[in-house]
Amino acid sequence: MSLSPDPCPLTPSLQDRLRQRDRPATGHVMYQSWRDLLFVHWRVEPERIQRTLPPGLFVDTFDGAAWVGIVPFFMRNIRPRGLPSVPWISNFLELNVRTYVHDADGTPGVWFYSLDCDQPLAVWMARRFFHLNYRHAAMQAKRPRDDDSIAYSSQVKQSTRFCNATYRLPKATRRAEPGTLDFFLIERYLLFAANRRHQLFTGTVHHPPYGLVDAAVSSWSTNLLSEHDFGIDESRPDHVCGSPGVDVDIFKLQDR
Repeated sequence: MSLSPDPCPLTPSLQDRLRQRDRPATGHVMYQSWRDLLFVHWRVEPERIQRTLPPGLFVDTFDGAAWVGIVPFFMRNIRPRGLPSVPWISNFLELNVRTYVHDADGTPGVWFYSLDCDQPLAVWMARRFFHLNYRHAAMQAKRPRDDDSIAYSSQVKQSTRFCNATYRLPKATRRAEPGTLDFFLIERYLLFAANRRHQLFTGTVHHPPYGLVDAAVSSWSTNLLSEHDFGIDESRPDHVCGSPGVDVDIFKLQDR
């Protein structure tokens, strides 16, 4: 539960958001490839988001609305810098529940409510070294031979939380135009994390801008958001898009 918000946090400008694309001067520590992403979002009253955030973070809004999203995707070729990938460790499925925030200085980023994953080592490392709420999940992703659709399912272990989706990603891509809702939701290059003492950390990622597509979702069901008081219908998202993916450099977590 967050404390009362600072009365005068700075709001990110478009230049602040564009600046996040700059590559950090320090060297990256890990390489990842994110593939076949589906971005599903709902509009939320900002006050409902703010009360879920740790001290020092503030809800980021677009045209007065906050947003919460569910993003299933494929993690590929995950490896530390300078080391080769290992197929049975480096390739797995991941799904995150996220919202959009900024700090008191107006630095925009992502706050993850949860990240579900079917690779136990990845769950342990992310919880231990990145202070992220990773959870073990039983996950599957199938591609029917006579179709280019993806059938994606996730069930959090020892929990009733699940997400099932069938979607198709067209081949032709576009870039998110700065200042649009697509840009606000998708073009994020910084994550915020907090430890048990509510100490904030930031983690930077660097990659080319996403190539976006108008994803065609033929089936969708989830209850992942029901544990939060967002006041939304999970079966009726307000915004859906997708991406074939990006190659990503991951940088060391930094104290705030």
